[in-house]
Amino acid sequence: MNTQEKKQSLKAQSIWLLMAKVVGFGLSFMLPLLIVRNLTQTEVGHYREAFQVIANAVIILPVGFSMSAYYFLARDRERRPAAIFNILLFNFVVGGLACLVLFLFPQLIGNIFRSPELTQLAPYIGVVIWIWIFSTFLETVAIANQEAKTATLFIILAQLTKTLLMGGAVLIFATVESFIYAAMIQGVIQTFVLFVYLRSRFPGFWRSFDLEFFWEQMRYAVPFGVAGILWMAQMDIHNYFAGHRFSSAEFAIYAYGCFEVPLIAMLSESVTSVLIPRMNELHQQGKQEEMVSLTIRAMQKLSFFYFPIYVFLLITAQTFIITLFTKNFEASAAVFVINITLLPFSILITDPMIRSFKELGRKFLIARVLILASVVGIYFTFLPQLGMTQIIGIAVAAIILEKFVAEAMVISKLRIRLSQLTQLKVIAKTAIAAAIAGVVTYFAYWEVKDYLLSAGEHFASDVLHSNQLGVLNFVGGAFVLSISGLVYGSVYISTALLMGLIEDEEKDMVRRVVSKFIPSLKTTKNASEGGRP
Repeated sequence: MNTQEKKQSLKAQSIWLLMAKVVGFGLSFMLPLLIVRNLTQTEVGHYREAFQVIANAVIILPVGFSMSAYYFLARDRERRPAAIFNILLFNFVVGGLACLVLFLFPQLIGNIFRSPELTQLAPYIGVVIWIWIFSTFLETVAIANQEAKTATLFIILAQLTKTLLMGGAVLIFATVESFIYAAMIQGVIQTFVLFVYLRSRFPGFWRSFDLEFFWEQMRYAVPFGVAGILWMAQMDIHNYFAGHRFSSAEFAIYAYGCFEVPLIAMLSESVTSVLIPRMNELHQQGKQEEMVSLTIRAMQKLSFFYFPIYVFLLITAQTFIITLFTKNFEASAAVFVINITLLPFSILITDPMIRSFKELGRKFLIARVLILASVVGIYFTFLPQLGMTQIIGIAVAAIILEKFVAEAMVISKLRIRLSQLTQLKVIAKTAIAAAIAGVVTYFAYWEVKDYLLSAGEHFASDVLHSNQLGVLNFVGGAFVLSISGLVYGSVYISTALLMGLIEDEEKDMVRRVVSKFIPSLKTTKNASEGGRP
């Protein structure tokens, strides 16, 4: 069996990673529900501010060095252990420096959010950043090593332990400090698993330091790392301006208006993670047409999920926010509606292409700098006059603009022909199917919304014996979202089938999965096939 036959297909790897993201999202989904129901709105703001800093630091500070594993593990099998050790060493040092800075200058965070509480927490935040920068390489290295099933296991277990630890901190202590200590423990557990995995896959990697190779790896990683830092700044800098502009309680409103960010990233991250090493291989082989076809194919698959999710959330935005975060956060819905505008544009996948062509990376970096500088200039100039919807609107517009710039660069570089773009008609048909389902659901939603809310609240009161606002909002909203979702899903899937958007291979895959849980379906199908002449 040759190497290509041994590798999982792109679709299989993507499905495994997607499953991990879905399960992980489901587990992490419970945390904010607990937090908003057990902390005051100001404490929720402090929590969001602290973990906003942690999440950004973990991604930004390694300057893309961890991502170099995708490139070097696929192309340079001789120096794989050295690539791993270089990444670990680099991550350990930059994490330690970040921790030291926050110990010496804790006011850095407090001044940004104008919060004395964040100043007191800064040294502990630094420790979490150090441990997490080091330990989160676990998921990356498994994917780069093309072990999608193993990466799936790591992602799910990491989210499970994180949810248990931080959920326990919410229920037992209900303080921001307890969340930070739980995050430290989570990082230590993940670090242990990382070392066990690396010893089994790259024996003796700690004896493989090569200074010359380290600089080679650095030269590859830094341009993409800087672009990644700018991307993260563009994605999240609005949070820091909002945190400075508003109080911690108001920031909690703003932050939960941006709640769908994991939903936006979940599918595209899974596909992009698999596409990066595959694009590198195709580029080496000079198969540019196949690179284009593979990218368009991935866009088609993403649009099948992103378009209906966007339309459904647009219709049910207010109910969605109240269900998750209670009526106290109803004002988040206005921010939410603007932020989910990113969903349909998230099908534009350019990162794997740009990473395969180094010259594109440099041009894209310049474009990103110009766009980010413009955004920062607008915020600095007009921040006192900006409300929540204006701040998020500027951020969303900048991200969409950048996506179009990146697409233009890729199309120009690969000299994509019009005949190749005809494959995009499937995406247009998907948009039509999503819109048709949206129209039907819109009328059904407004027709039954009030009745279902009342029925759900009575159910919570009479059956669950709870009159707490959080429980009433959740159960009532769940009734509305469930029925609306059934209507939308039924119409969308039916329309998609009629328009030929679901392929026979995908239907068979669904049947195989369902038959594992419903054996009678498999028996019926086999009997039907056996009876054919």
